[in-house]
Amino acid sequence: MTTQDYVFDNTRDETELVRLRAIEAAFDPATIARLESTGLAPGWRCLEIGPGAGSIMRWLAGKVAPTGHITAVEINPRFLGKGEANIDVIKADVREVDLEPGQFDLIHGRYVFLHIPGYQSLLRKVIGWLKPGGWIVLEEADFSAAQPIHGAPKLCRSVERVNRAIDQMYRDLGIDRTAGLKLPAIVQELGLDQLRVDNDAPIARGGSQIATIMRMSAEQLRDKYLATKAADADDVNAYCQFAEDPSTWAIYYATIAVTARQPNRPLRERP
Repeated sequence: MTTQDYVFDNTRDETELVRLRAIEAAFDPATIARLESTGLAPGWRCLEIGPGAGSIMRWLAGKVAPTGHITAVEINPRFLGKGEANIDVIKADVREVDLEPGQFDLIHGRYVFLHIPGYQSLLRKVIGWLKPGGWIVLEEADFSAAQPIHGAPKLCRSVERVNRAIDQMYRDLGIDRTAGLKLPAIVQELGLDQLRVDNDAPIARGGSQIATIMRMSAEQLRDKYLATKAADADDVNAYCQFAEDPSTWAIYYATIAVTARQPNRPLRERP
């Protein structure tokens, strides 16, 4: 994934940081619970893929201290700063990173593989970096769940058109908008065990954390939505209005989370 592939590339630093901080506020509690369920402990070596603004990366660093270590792979580490002593940040596309196999106790990525065309083949490489008995926690979006549920009919029609624009934008990039839905089967076929799956598709009120995140995304990606011709400027404005209105309700997207363990045996070949 080059930065040109990433839909939020070329966004203004200050607005993108606000969006990333909003994602952290909304989703870090569930992510932390999943990571803790693996038995995370001091001394573990962890890989954080696409740390964004770095909240989970820094949280992991504290949990594995003083003897553990975090490696973070980020294509654009503009928001990560210097970091703790037990963190190494690699500025790179995860597809191009050459890491030693079998070295990590835990690998985590949130909303990363959605942005990578052909991410399925990359997963085998990433899973190969786990130690026997190591854990992977992946959280990915499923935009096929998006739908307006309650609001003024005109606004709902605009939301539907913007949802189609989001779908088309990803299709034009060769990206699977339903990446999250595919994760459980892919991970199972790769031979991991102790598989746990969460499907979080909240019905969100206008003005809620998720609605606000999607409003900010629409504002930043307006030109890309319009380029699909599936929605016009009035639709994007109406989408933002809908997302701000506390009388509206919608599913903006689902998050599919997979937690699984590398067994003490080689991975199976996928059929």
